[in-house]
Amino acid sequence: METKAPPPLASGPCRCQQRIRRTLDLIANKWAVPVILELSRAKGPLRFTALARAIAGITQKELTKQLRELEGAGLVTRHVYAVVPPKVEYALTPLGASLKPVLDALAGWASDHGDRIAANEAAFSGVPT
Repeated sequence: METKAPPPLASGPCRCQQRIRRTLDLIANKWAVPVILELSRAKGPLRFTALARAIAGITQKELTKQLRELEGAGLVTRHVYAVVPPKVEYALTPLGASLKPVLDALAGWASDHGDRIAANEAAFSGVPT
């Protein structure tokens, strides 16, 4: 199977930049990455409460909002079982799972360069303005 090379960042009349911006808007908030990572670590679908327990500090409201946004983008599936009490499970779609190597690469880059960035920020903020 042949893979297409990604388009250059400056290609097309802003189309590539719009797609990058939309992708960043989707995953670069406080809770998207932790939700995606927890679902990617799971051996199968997770119930809402298990997901909420696994992500320190997230509220039910924020988790619900994040799951809906990720589901709307096709990154997460939601399966509702017709039982009492209601049972709802969440899992990554193949599209959502395809983000894992990207997030791993970003985490690696941050690990490799985080100290340098912090030092640069400290030096910059110490400069008289």
